[in-house]
Amino acid sequence: MVEHTCPRFRKHTPYGKGFPPGIIITVFLLSGASCIWAGDMASYVDLGFSQDGKTYMFAQYGVQEKTLRPWADLFVVDVPKNTFVSGGRVSFIHDSPVKAGQDGSGALYRIISRNTALADRYGINYLLLGQALYLSLDGADVGVSGETIEFRDFEPEITYKAQLVPTIEGSGKDLKSSFYINLARTHKDHSTLLYTVGTPQVKRPLISAYRIKKVIASPQYNSLIFVIEMRKPGDNGMDIRYMVEAVTL
Repeated sequence: MVEHTCPRFRKHTPYGKGFPPGIIITVFLLSGASCIWAGDMASYVDLGFSQDGKTYMFAQYGVQEKTLRPWADLFVVDVPKNTFVSGGRVSFIHDSPVKAGQDGSGALYRIISRNTALADRYGINYLLLGQALYLSLDGADVGVSGETIEFRDFEPEITYKAQLVPTIEGSGKDLKSSFYINLARTHKDHSTLLYTVGTPQVKRPLISAYRIKKVIASPQYNSLIFVIEMRKPGDNGMDIRYMVEAVTL
């Protein structure tokens, strides 16, 4: 599939224009006719942290492009270890296609309702959401050379700079890739701490590009969650899935 391309204009929206403290949103406006995304595109859902901030739950859901069957994945992450907890990966695919006008969110509700014991086991509180510090609404193509983003946490006056560094190997059916993030955290006294986020030794088959979609600070502000968009060539375009990388500050 070839992604439809539309002209785009970039607009940086500063803090103070209706957004809550601590969030910078980069908005990309579409002009002209609407762009249609072909491919199996997931939606990301933030489901909250535990009271101590040591575990984090998220989900993704969508509709299979070929079968039109709704699906959902549920994940629980050990934040300090930056890995899944035991039993922390659950998937569900409905056996019937969606009806006209449905978006597959029914699969999300099903997987959440069926896994309340998992959330309780790890103390997940659906009301204990983190603070979004960065959100990209860019729908443009993602390059293979990575990206660098900057964002701020205004209340403690901390500035972040994150560089995503991908590695792409092979092509076609042999394509595989990995990435890591160089993170710099600068305080108001200009002192800077450096972190390496991610697991570059993990080679993911057929993933052709990565992008930082969102950055979330835990409620205790002692860790960050990087929401990573992954793109995989599909039959009719790019399929999109999400993963996270956690770093303790």
